[in-house]
Amino acid sequence: MPEKTVALAADHAGFALKSHLIDWLSGQGIVTRDLGTDSEDAVDYPDFAGALVDVLRDDAAECGVLICGSGVGMSIAANRHCGIRAALASDAEAARLARQHNDANVLVLPGRRISEAEAERCMEAFLTATFEGGRHRRRLGKIAKGKS
Repeated sequence: MPEKTVALAADHAGFALKSHLIDWLSGQGIVTRDLGTDSEDAVDYPDFAGALVDVLRDDAAECGVLICGSGVGMSIAANRHCGIRAALASDAEAARLARQHNDANVLVLPGRRISEAEAERCMEAFLTATFEGGRHRRRLGKIAKGKS
């Protein structure tokens, strides 16, 4: 996999999967930034989505991973920030297409609805795919201008 720094954050429902993925990514030679949470004690997911957005804006990581129970809350919280393209994926094909067609810079995983093995496949697909540009760039431009 390419050399990147990947920032990861999760709420309590995503804590276990985040911990697993940090270990797995480190084993792949990927540098990680763990932005919390640090336990399964209840927390508010928007706080962790915001922390990840800040790291991406500061160029302290090339991409990010957010994990909550369904993935929906983290997706909503992250996508409200300009320049963030967070894509919820529960299989490798969706993760790959999120990069190729949508230039996603954040992968969102549903911690309660995905196996560790499938999450690893999603990570690998997300990290190895590249944005195709072309017609997809035009579409992203429309989204950025609020013309969808």
